[in-house]
Amino acid sequence: MGSCIICGAPVDGHICDSHEEDVVFEFRGNHANQLVPGRFYRGTVDGYADFGVFIDIAPGVTGLLHRSELNRRLESLEWEPGDSVYVQVKNVRDNGNIDLGWSIRQADREFRGSLIQEGSTDIKPDADEESDPAGKSDVDEESDAAEKPDVDKKSGEPDDRDESSDANAASDSHDSDAVRDSHDSDDTSESPVPDTDDSPVVDDHTERSDRTEDDSDNEAAERTAVAATAGGGAETQSHTETAEPEPTERVKIDSLGDRVGETVRIEGEVVGARQTGGPTVFELRDETGVVDCAAFVEAGVRAYPEIDVDSVVRLDGEVEKRRGDLQVETSALVELDGEDRDAVKERLSDALSDRARPEALKPLADNDAVVDIAEGLLDAAEAIRTAVFESRPIVVRHPASADGYVAGAALEHAVLPLIRDEHARSDAEYHYFTRRPLDDAVYGMNAATNDATRMLQDRDRHDEKIPLFVFLGTASTVESEDGLGLLDVYGAERIVIDGGAVDEGLAGVVDLLVTPSDGTGEADPSTGSLAANLAAAVNDSVRADVSHLPAVSYWENAPDAYVELAAEAGYDEAAVSDLRAAIALEAYYQSYQDKRELVTDLLFEDSDGLAGHIADQFDEKLRAEFETAIAHLETETREETTLAVLDTDAYTHRFDFPPTGLLLDEIHRRERDDGAFVTVGLGTDELFIRSTRPIDVRQVAAAAAEAVPDADVTAVGVREGRIEFLAGRREAVTEAVLDAVTAQLE
Repeated sequence: MGSCIICGAPVDGHICDSHEEDVVFEFRGNHANQLVPGRFYRGTVDGYADFGVFIDIAPGVTGLLHRSELNRRLESLEWEPGDSVYVQVKNVRDNGNIDLGWSIRQADREFRGSLIQEGSTDIKPDADEESDPAGKSDVDEESDAAEKPDVDKKSGEPDDRDESSDANAASDSHDSDAVRDSHDSDDTSESPVPDTDDSPVVDDHTERSDRTEDDSDNEAAERTAVAATAGGGAETQSHTETAEPEPTERVKIDSLGDRVGETVRIEGEVVGARQTGGPTVFELRDETGVVDCAAFVEAGVRAYPEIDVDSVVRLDGEVEKRRGDLQVETSALVELDGEDRDAVKERLSDALSDRARPEALKPLADNDAVVDIAEGLLDAAEAIRTAVFESRPIVVRHPASADGYVAGAALEHAVLPLIRDEHARSDAEYHYFTRRPLDDAVYGMNAATNDATRMLQDRDRHDEKIPLFVFLGTASTVESEDGLGLLDVYGAERIVIDGGAVDEGLAGVVDLLVTPSDGTGEADPSTGSLAANLAAAVNDSVRADVSHLPAVSYWENAPDAYVELAAEAGYDEAAVSDLRAAIALEAYYQSYQDKRELVTDLLFEDSDGLAGHIADQFDEKLRAEFETAIAHLETETREETTLAVLDTDAYTHRFDFPPTGLLLDEIHRRERDDGAFVTVGLGTDELFIRSTRPIDVRQVAAAAAEAVPDADVTAVGVREGRIEFLAGRREAVTEAVLDAVTAQLE
């Protein structure tokens, strides 16, 4: 029979059931089934995935900390592979998979004890190891086991604080980012308030025996002062010997970089609030920018619970730098109302109006299609800039194609610098801008449900605002109405920008639709060319950076003005072709990922021949697939229309590059003639149409559905010329579609 290392209660082992979650375990076992659900374990970061972080609990024993378990966005984690972290084992599945949970305690000192789990046996750390994470030495643990009462060093009376004393100790040992340098009193104790990144913390009831009574008194006073200054708690600053004078004049956030170490007063709107393992962090916006403000009451406890997103506040605190980021350590925070609140709101509104709308659209080159929609592009630029200045996330959706990636990357390149300038946090660009490629040009319920789920999780868990959604070259037809409608239910603003076919009725389900009108005299512009012009309107400083992108976005017939613009930027026709091919290849692989860094290297950095290297792979893969497919192309003439049909199900590698659409484009470009030429790619339950003359794909599908009523023929991707049907009626549907196409082109 042993004693609990926390409370001293008799127990078989070293920890009682009620305190098992107060201890961190070092696992020295070799199988997942030895882990105990509910316990906290020390682990090592193995690597990241889209859905979470893999953590090694021991060599060969790895669990998944799913993104849904985090108290922040996955992209904001600063963990690197090899870092030590703390997690809770939630469940061990029959197949050996380990489900992990987030631990708000991310340091040994934040636990009240430490044990080693050897297989299925718990043991105490060896005597020559460090003292336990709560700050107790092995001697202290033995004293606890013998149930010796703690003694208050000032009064000599037994200390019966039990768990409450440990809670106070946890408050004293909160993250150094919340308290370091947060007071100006002279250091009168033997040891200063520790830097919790690497220093042990000694609890009140386990202070070192060589301290004098005066040392204890001075340290207690200092700790009280720290708590009052950092958290705005009940204690007053009268405990400090030199209180910081209260600031009287408001300063602007964009001036804080020159005020590090000063106590300042700022006023603005709370645009974010997140709880960390130590302080509560409020994101405060004024008319010049956004800054993080840390407020501490107790480790993991929400400070100023009455303050929430959209609150208008006045905040006093000391300006500091944490890991290279500006931060204000809050000493006082009050919510404003009445005239004070109105004055701040008016100031923010005026500044937003002045900053958000560009003066005018300056096209990258002479292009009628862009001039035709100049006002719409300005409206889109204003909406995007407004979202940045309001600290509202922006989600960009685009097809996983060369044109789609060029469009998304152009806007990303313009917006990220604005976010960096607006926010002091170095990781702000991962919070406030997300680019999510789509497999096709339809924004269906699957994608919309994913977006809605993420935005609601971010709203509820991280107090983020509902995003602005920008659709580039997608969501522009009625097939996307259901998905757009789901976002509308939650009040998400939706902008659609598209250079191709757009359904007129779509204007009623989006907030802003930007597309060239008929009669420009030009072929449909690429979405990439429109997005590049939009990027220059959003952020004029990137105008030179994006000037070559319009030419890259066209597979053929790029306007001469854009070809010349790319040449002026140092991209000749060969370089433009390499970029287009490289982006098209990378767009195919892991199409659901944004590949931000790789796309940046390709389009903007020209890193050591990267584009040429990838373009060579593109050419080789496309050539091999084309030569295989062309041998099986069946061609016939009906009336004056040439029909070329390829059974893509039988004569292509359907799950490798190039995708069906890209292969059909290549076949159509090479095989077409000057007359009416139609290329059809026939799959198991779908077909794709390419034509040298305009075809109404919906009419074709309707005619085929009438001819084969039991085949469920539906036009699902108008932009892609895609029609779906039941596989069992494949031959009948194919014949009906060819008849309908021929009839349209007569």
